[in-house]
Amino acid sequence: MALDFQTRQSVEQVEESTDFAPKFGSDGLLPCITTDGKTGDVLMMGWMNADALRLTIETGEAHYFSRARQSLWHKGATSGLVQKVIEARVDDDQDAIWLKVDVAGSGASCHVGYRSCFYRSIPVKEDAGKPLMFVEDVKTFDPKEVYDDAPNPTQL
Repeated sequence: MALDFQTRQSVEQVEESTDFAPKFGSDGLLPCITTDGKTGDVLMMGWMNADALRLTIETGEAHYFSRARQSLWHKGATSGLVQKVIEARVDDDQDAIWLKVDVAGSGASCHVGYRSCFYRSIPVKEDAGKPLMFVEDVKTFDPKEVYDDAPNPTQL
């Protein structure tokens, strides 16, 4: 039997009870921040629909919804870089998910080949307007080798 989410009935239920009543946006999605379970580093931000959230909870492996491909996506199914869920949390009003994961293989989570999807820094304050700065300058895998025949995971 598939996991059912609770119906949202009140602010008190959503914010103070043990009921899991996630609030998906008008597009049927909710944001999910994924961090490395050991270091706490942010690896990626993705989107989940109800099926992706259910599969993540039921399998213990991260699933997302690809807005670019409009399809369910089991993270690591192509690359082997499966994200094993160590802990899953929901925020106060249950409209965002936080996954702490252990990543198989090289530990990378970015389809570009970097460990984190957040591999560039935006200059701020007195440096505002300067070019992005790479905070990761070594790729952990070659995306051409991993995704050669796979569809492009993003669309410009």
